Amino acid sequence: MKEEIQEDGSFKRELGLLDGTMLVVGSMIGSGIFIVSADIARNVGSAGWLILIWVLTAVITVIAAVSYGELSAMFPKAGGQYVYLKEAYNKLIAFLYGWSLFAVIQTGTIAAVGVAFSKFAAYLYEPFSNENILYRAGSFELNAAQLVSIVTIVLLTYINSRGVKDSKMLQTVLTIIKILSLFGLIIFGFALAAKAEVWNANWTNAWQTRSFSLDTMTWSPISGSLLLSGISAAMVGSLFSSDAWAGVTFIAGEIKNPQRNVGLSLFLGTFIVSIIYILANLMYISVLPLDEITTAKSDRVAVVAAQYIFGPAGTIIIAVMIMISTFACNNGLIMAGARVYYTMAKDGLFFKKAANLNASDVPGWALWAQGIWASALCLTGQYGALLDFVVIIVMIFYILTIYGIFILRRKMPNAERPYKAFGYPILPALYIILASALCIGLLRYKFETCGWGVLIMLLGIPVYYFTKEKEDSQS
Repeated sequence: MKEEIQEDGSFKRELGLLDGTMLVVGSMIGSGIFIVSADIARNVGSAGWLILIWVLTAVITVIAAVSYGELSAMFPKAGGQYVYLKEAYNKLIAFLYGWSLFAVIQTGTIAAVGVAFSKFAAYLYEPFSNENILYRAGSFELNAAQLVSIVTIVLLTYINSRGVKDSKMLQTVLTIIKILSLFGLIIFGFALAAKAEVWNANWTNAWQTRSFSLDTMTWSPISGSLLLSGISAAMVGSLFSSDAWAGVTFIAGEIKNPQRNVGLSLFLGTFIVSIIYILANLMYISVLPLDEITTAKSDRVAVVAAQYIFGPAGTIIIAVMIMISTFACNNGLIMAGARVYYTMAKDGLFFKKAANLNASDVPGWALWAQGIWASALCLTGQYGALLDFVVIIVMIFYILTIYGIFILRRKMPNAERPYKAFGYPILPALYIILASALCIGLLRYKFETCGWGVLIMLLGIPVYYFTKEKEDSQS
């Protein structure tokens, strides 16, 4: 243990299993579960397919998480997935991951979640709305929602810069409130607003695949390539809503008994979130006719469901839930991401100052660099497209990381493996096949956005060689 602490600098191991699990759950659950089911329903057109998309997402996510358990036990260091890729492949692949994380994955998600927080804060205080334009210069507009999101990012970055104790306490408390609130919404939904006729109607022709057009407000039957396109588009939302679970591997240098607790946190966290997501969608289709799910204003399915459950107060209840949810989500994302940039800097692949820990034993410079770039992305107004950008890059690196288990079994056959990937080699191979099929589908049917995601990732190649050349010339 002493050797690990020295290797990770002066990180203090202050996070236990509960903290790790709450980081996974808190980082995964943002605003997605309250919104994306509308888009999924429009793309596949039936209750059966809606639930199947969420079940398939749950299976893919949990398989990936338990597969990461082997890697987290082998390399219980700060940086997590970045370290796994470096050990299995080389520094270039690891850098491309870290580059993508900083450029768009972590920072873009922080920006998108921050804006979601501010949009729902506008339910409580209307001037926070994105329609409240504060400044205009040519084509650039600064609205209140962007400003509020930046303030929350700065606040959470400041809290995290003061040490892991404050941020872990905030994360654990908010995530427990979030879990209890979601279970409360699900239970009250089934108990107070579920109707047998709605449920039965939604399950009639449950596997009839259709696509809904908001322009014409009509359904069209789909099959063949259109069905594959619909499934690919539908799974972008569910996968984005189920992402960020790998963040706990980034902070392995601060987790007690990481060989056990990182892998266990991954399993418990992804399993809890998967159950919540599936139950929430079963509640939606027991309360709302499918047409109301697909046509929910601004896709806010949970708001419509809550109005059925709680009456007019439902809007405020969901707004408060989403504000708590997104705030906790961003706290987890901000805490975890900075540890990757810290580890990259230690390898000479990021700004040198990011390799330093501040007086509170956290990577303060890396935290503020991440916060500034995420705030800049809030100003672009392009966070909607980030969803497609992020999902394709994330999936590519998940595939590479899990294939890395096979590589490391050959490369380091005698390495200590306190935990071995569950179901190896079948489950990891199944994940690689499913995730690869999804990536091919995304690139084929959503190339106009996903292609940009791949381009952002590949732009890291010249940056890597420039950085490496500079580092070599100085050494």
